[in-house]
Amino acid sequence: MLTPEQIDRLVTGLDDDPFATLGVHPAGKHFTACLLMPEAVSVTAQTLDGKPVGALARVHGDGLFFGNVSIRKRQPLRYVATFGDGGTYALVDPYGFGPVLGPMDDHYLAQGSHGRLFDKLGAHVMTHEGVEGTHFAVWAPNARRVSVVGDFNRWDGRRGLMRRRADAGLWEIFLPEVGACSAYKFEIIGADGVLLPLKADPYAFQSELRPSTASIVAPPLDHKWGDDRHRDHWRTTDARRQPVSIYEVHAGSWQRDDRGEFLSWDDLANRLIPYVVGMGFTHIEFLPISEYPYDPSWGYQTLGLYAPTARFGDPAGFARFVDGAHRAGVGVILDWVPAHFPTDEHGLAHFDGTALYEHADPRKGFHPDWNTAIYNFGRREVAQYLVNNALFWAERYHVDGLRVDAVASMLYLDYSRKPGEWVPNDHGGRENVEAVAFLQQMNKALYGAQPGIMTIAEESTSWPGVSKPVHTGGLGFGFKWNMGFMHDTLRYLQRDPVHRAHHHDDITFGLLYAFTENFVLALSHDEVVHGKASLLHKMPGDDWQKFATLRAYYGFMWGYPGKKLLFMGQEFAQRGEWSEERALDWDLLDHAPHLGVQKLVGDLNHLYRSRPALHERDCEAEGFEWVLVDGAADSIFAWQRRAPGIRPIVVISHFTPMLRHGYRMRLPSGGRWREILNSDAADYGGSGAGNMGQVQADEEGWANITIPPFATLMLELDY
Repeated sequence: MLTPEQIDRLVTGLDDDPFATLGVHPAGKHFTACLLMPEAVSVTAQTLDGKPVGALARVHGDGLFFGNVSIRKRQPLRYVATFGDGGTYALVDPYGFGPVLGPMDDHYLAQGSHGRLFDKLGAHVMTHEGVEGTHFAVWAPNARRVSVVGDFNRWDGRRGLMRRRADAGLWEIFLPEVGACSAYKFEIIGADGVLLPLKADPYAFQSELRPSTASIVAPPLDHKWGDDRHRDHWRTTDARRQPVSIYEVHAGSWQRDDRGEFLSWDDLANRLIPYVVGMGFTHIEFLPISEYPYDPSWGYQTLGLYAPTARFGDPAGFARFVDGAHRAGVGVILDWVPAHFPTDEHGLAHFDGTALYEHADPRKGFHPDWNTAIYNFGRREVAQYLVNNALFWAERYHVDGLRVDAVASMLYLDYSRKPGEWVPNDHGGRENVEAVAFLQQMNKALYGAQPGIMTIAEESTSWPGVSKPVHTGGLGFGFKWNMGFMHDTLRYLQRDPVHRAHHHDDITFGLLYAFTENFVLALSHDEVVHGKASLLHKMPGDDWQKFATLRAYYGFMWGYPGKKLLFMGQEFAQRGEWSEERALDWDLLDHAPHLGVQKLVGDLNHLYRSRPALHERDCEAEGFEWVLVDGAADSIFAWQRRAPGIRPIVVISHFTPMLRHGYRMRLPSGGRWREILNSDAADYGGSGAGNMGQVQADEEGWANITIPPFATLMLELDY
């Protein structure tokens, strides 16, 4: 018989070892069965093949049933409960099944070296001991009790008590007959005995659409991939020497449907992928698409790192999108946010009643800029959670890269903090050595497991070696955003043209460090929101001057060393600032100046991809040489891009309204140079001034060149 203490723990949901009491247990030469089924008036037991083996007695008014069962060996039973209205409910006893996780899972988790946690934790549909159901597992080492709750047990934590694996702080249970698409959360009682708000699963592979916050048991992803050709290409090439031109996209506002609602992944595939192919971009980079509760955060305050957001459909839809992009030759990069997480009560904050994923000390665990929590990178299980997530997106969804957000905030303990508001490291410095070790671990794991992947750091300081290998002391990223390029060039262009001659070094300074990292030149969403104006309206002057300067700037950027990134809408000179609340202003393409900018960007992408001189040495100094560095008085810059055995290309950018005929310049060699790009061409909305398609240089390279106002030219040596 059950003791009064056992009965009390079960009906109050405080039993921390439910498998010792619930289910089938030997009693001498016989077996007993125990079940909690609130509101039931009677319960009978059957074997799984339907043979009756006994009736259980109600031993407590809250629905605890207990009795002898006629079986010869311990086994799971099926219980049939009858309620006061005559209705019945049958379930297979979850406490008749052994554990799914093994001791090596405990060992590797505790060690911080488990590389397959996404196969073990979370909710997994499976057949266990011959029965179909779902296995749930969660890490909550300081909890007194953890239950999985959902519609399948009427969200009653007493009915979903999990098995505790004390060595690793894991909790698990196999729930028979619980299948895909079931909503669930974890009900946790902390070490202090306090019942916490229901928690979503940190490893949930699917989530409810906001404002609902439950996790969803995701069906196994059985997509049949057809992207071998794409993936093989990137596995066997050096991305630094490939054309990389990235179209940055916020999936919720690129376009909307006729009702103003979000497009599904399939609709995005049908519209976005052909557009990107036609524009010549090599990659799409999505602002974060892992599940997040608050639309205006754009996804940067994510709480479901393993779940593609429900805003655009189910996870299988995202897999179809990536596969479709790859089949069309387009890579997919995701913005990834390991720097911080929001403190919504259903999320990671104080997950088991303690500061588990975050630092307990707010000087290390709270981010003042975003009012969010900071991951405890020094905790093995937390670093492992994040590293596994990076591996997950690359393996499960074949993504081509991760752009890691806010790396600078991770590297410095005093980031956005005043004296006294931060804790120095063990050496007394401001460097976050735990975050450094995590980033190195992540990059090593990802590049080791997924050849062809690329990681890109959004890092705005002069931290050395961001894109250098870990074994040389670097952070191990493939690329780093060149924030200096964006800042300096926009500062230069926002000046009145008459003043630009006095700020020539805003442009030339960047070439002093252009090859210290593998850079991506990024004109991102951050430059066109919150009062910053669109790129078009950053340019001074009247409308014609704005468009001409923007076209010249794009030509300058595509000719400058470094990979390219442009935020959506800027490729057709969006006039208004970007807002996540509405689609881009596609009707602007009814107007010739906007259509001209779009055509120019497409042509720049195709030139960049087809001319190795413009991309093969993007990250190496041998691919660049000044042709004219001292043209400050005329606001003219000229350089050549080159690669071994390839025709060089000269880029000439001019940022005043003057039309300069016969401008004397010494090109790298004599001969005929074809004008392969002129941003002032009439097709782009320009004045049409130029060089009739070619420039002739004498034996020493001297040439007289017509340089249009606010324009960039590209000249290719014609052997």
